[in-house]
Formats: sequence, structure tokens, C-alpha cells
Amino acid sequence: MKSAAFETLGCKLNFSETSSMRRDFETEGFELKEFDEKADVYVINTCSVTLDANSACRKTVRQALRRNPDAFVAVVGCYAQLEPEEIARIEGVDVVLGAKDKFKLLDLFDDFVKQEKTIIHNTDVNEAVDFHNAFSSDDRTRAFLKVQDGCNYKCSFCTIPLARGESRSPKIATVVRNAEQLVQEGFKEIIITGVNSGDFGYGTDENFYQLLKALEEVKGLERLRVSSIEPNLLTEEIIKLAAASRKLQPHFHIPLQSGSDEMLKLMRRRYRSDLYKSRVELIRELMPDACIGVDVITGHPGETKELFQESFDFIDSLDVSYLHVFTYSERPNTHALALQPVVAKQERRKRTHKLRRLSQKKRFEFDSRFKGQYRPTLFEESNKDGFMYGWTNNYVRVAVPFNHRLANTIQNVELKTLSNKGHYFGKLPDSFIKEDQTISELVEL
Repeated sequence: MKSAAFETLGCKLNFSETSSMRRDFETEGFELKEFDEKADVYVINTCSVTLDANSACRKTVRQALRRNPDAFVAVVGCYAQLEPEEIARIEGVDVVLGAKDKFKLLDLFDDFVKQEKTIIHNTDVNEAVDFHNAFSSDDRTRAFLKVQDGCNYKCSFCTIPLARGESRSPKIATVVRNAEQLVQEGFKEIIITGVNSGDFGYGTDENFYQLLKALEEVKGLERLRVSSIEPNLLTEEIIKLAAASRKLQPHFHIPLQSGSDEMLKLMRRRYRSDLYKSRVELIRELMPDACIGVDVITGHPGETKELFQESFDFIDSLDVSYLHVFTYSERPNTHALALQPVVAKQERRKRTHKLRRLSQKKRFEFDSRFKGQYRPTLFEESNKDGFMYGWTNNYVRVAVPFNHRLANTIQNVELKTLSNKGHYFGKLPDSFIKEDQTISELVEL
């Protein structure tokens, strides 16, 4: 029996697709191994977003070949679509598969014998028109379900449309069947993911709102969360649905990229700051306890010190909960390369650092609101130094002493003490703790 191991470089969507590939190999009789174990086949699913995509890919290939010099090495995914020749020059790579063919590895090769020369099986990204169902999990409690792929947007800084092709998605009925399968496997929470999830149903008579309504009706599903949604696609209808929902969690992650309208225009974003602000305000009006995350890019070409400060002040004024801050990096074949002025890399890092400090402040202020409250918390299975962790419905991290009976259950936990690591120590329901156990004892554990 041949064995196969998989490694994912990149986003949650990549993780869900790698999990799909793993299941395909297992169905074909392969023994699945961890990537740090010796295997006959290594599959590396790549990302194109980070600047160090090449070095990360090269390092991962070397790691695989150190474990088995005779292993068949396949490099697939976004970076493979964008830079197939560059990957082919990495010693030891047997095949490079782009967006259209990354799920066809088992069809293209029977024996997975090491090749004398790297095979590039890459086609025009516009031929990537099929949707491949995928889902993954970070434990046995929360599953990431892919509902959409590709993107029709042409943001100035982004290579994703070049790597994944145009927006496409399955029918609602297909997504519902996948969700039902995940519930049968024991998952309590499903997180919807995609390149541009809110664009679900593009070109059809279905849309993202209808998808959410349908997923709400899945029996046995206790929690539904959206990983990210563009502000122009986060309609008032969707926000009101979340506010009234029994399953949709009060947690929104909404990319902003800049709080300056001039920068948003340069970035070719499809909204302006006033729309973004109105979305945040409506969420706060209907769901005061909701967690709101924001994506921001610093140092994009054209971002003067004045425009950065305008963006900073706008974000500071918003009642949001945390930021994901990305430092701009040049990507081939993107519109941003033609823009001026170019921000020095040292200045980009300074701006990133400033926004990350703001994020820490906002996260602390948001988490502190809930001290002493009881919040429904879904607990994970892992034992980490005697503790187990979970997420509240509004995305606050909670730690309690490990108890195997808590794994994959939702408990109404009192948030007692906020640690310097950004999570709460929680007090469990009386049925799970001794009556005389105090919070001081919890902290000392």
C-alpha cells in the first residue's frame, strides 16, 4: 500500500481543499501520513498571497525529500498556477498542477514513480470553471465548508483572480448536503469559506442570503459562522437575518483594506468608507455584543503619510473588535505596480506596527466588556498544559481546566479573569466543577 502526505501553505480555503484531496487519496487505498513522516507521495498545496511563496515552497519540498529522497512530489494550487516554471526549477518536484487540474492528480498518475523531469500540467486559469466541493476542520468541533471559488473583482493588489479564475459556486442543495454530512460526522459549528463567499450564486438565480437561510434549517447544526464577507456584499438583509437567527453567530469579518476613500479608489475596491461605517453601525445597533474583525493593508502604492493617518483615524473611530493587518507586497501582473508613490518597506512595517497596536487595544476593550457575563462556549478537544479552549458565540477565547466530558459541547461559561494572553479563564457550570473550586484555583492550575 502506497502512502501519501499533504501540506497546506495558505488560507482556510486551501486547508479545506487539501482535506478534500486527502479524502480522495484515502478512498483510492492510500495510507495517509503526517507531512513530517516518511511517505511515497507528498502533495504541497500552495498560496500566492505572501511575498515568500517561493521560499516557503522550496523549503517544504526539501523537507519532504529529506524524509524520502525517492518520494513523488506534487506542487499544486495558487502559486503553482501563477509561477509553474519557477516551481519546476526546484529540485525534486515531479509535477506542477494549476487551478484546473489540482484535483486530478489521481487521474493523471497511476504509479506515482519519480520523474526524470518535472511535468508542468498547467492551463489557462480561465479554463478553471468547475467547482470542487471541499471542507476541513481544525479539530472535531468546527468545520470549514467551501461554498465558493474564484473572484470577479480586480483589486489592484491581488493575484487571486489570476490564480483561481472567475467566481463560481455549487447549488444551494449541494452545500446543504455537505453541511448535513458534517453534522452527521459530529461537527457542531460550520464556518463558511470561499475566495469571495458573499458572491455565492453569481450568474445564477441563487444568492448568499438564500444560502444562509437554507443552512439555518440543517437539523443538528448548532452554529453557523461566515469566515469573511466583502462590505458591499454584506447587505442589510443579511445583517438582520443574523440578528434574528438561532444559528448564525454574532461575528463578522469584513475586509476594509483602507479607511481612506482615495486609497479605496486606488485599490479598486467596490465601496467607500461611508458604506463600511453604515454596516458596522447597523451591526452594533442590532447586535451590541457582536465581534467585528477588519482586514487592512498598509503601505499600498499611493498611500502617503496623510492618507495613512486618515485611514488610521477612521478605523480608530469604528466600534470594531480586532484587525488583521497585512503589509503590502509587490505581486506580479497587478495594477498596483503602476501606482506612485511607492512606500518604502521600512515605512510599511512602521504603519503595520502602529495598526497592530491599535488592534491590541480594540481587542482588549472588546473582550473586557464581557467580564462577569455568561457566554455559550463551544469547547475543543485538545489538552494544552492542563487546559482546554473554546470560542464564545461572539468569538471570545475561553480557557477552563481540561475535562474530556466538555469536548465538543456548548456550555454557558462565566467569563471570570482576562489573561495577558488574550483569553478568559472561565467558570464552568456546577455540574463540571467542585463546589468549592474558586477562580484563584483555576488560575493556579
